[in-house]
Amino acid sequence: MPELAKYAREFVRAVEVNKFEKTGSGLYFPKAKAFLQGTYFHSVNGEDEVVDHNLLPDEGMAYLLLTGLAGGTAITKWYLAPYTSNYTPTATLTAANFVAAAGELVSNTEGYTETTRPQWKPGPVNGVSIDNLQDKATFTFATQSTVTIHGVAMVSEPTKGAVTGKIMSATKFTQPRTLYNGDVLSMGYRVQLVTA
Repeated sequence: MPELAKYAREFVRAVEVNKFEKTGSGLYFPKAKAFLQGTYFHSVNGEDEVVDHNLLPDEGMAYLLLTGLAGGTAITKWYLAPYTSNYTPTATLTAANFVAAAGELVSNTEGYTETTRPQWKPGPVNGVSIDNLQDKATFTFATQSTVTIHGVAMVSEPTKGAVTGKIMSATKFTQPRTLYNGDVLSMGYRVQLVTA
């Protein structure tokens, strides 16, 4: 990512001296006039795509900054985990408290039938962004009535209900998604650097 490389040293310095701003949907680096943000794209049965911006919890920001910019050990696989509570993510959300705080959906019979959290499989870096929009994660639902999803998180562990690993991001949907038996929820996630 040439644009990221251009700003990498400045980002590291900004983190070291706390010269960045946390916002509801990412990080803003004032000197570089650059904003690092994430966005979720979700649809049901291939229709009615909705876009929601994420929150980067402190745990995710610390991982991203220290690993991505300061040479830490990288996590190579990330997974998407929908949740059912009417919960608004906060900066203190972690992988350890996500299941209890957000009500992660873990049932195979009143939830999605995949045995693990679907993996986020990004394509190649495109300029200053990376996403899985060409290969979205899918959740196939089984239910006797309906299942309502209020949001989703990106975590580093594949096991449903796991309380280990890291959380990268989370979002509460602008409008909850109601899923019926046989519905397929498709989930894309993009991280991008926006410069002024």
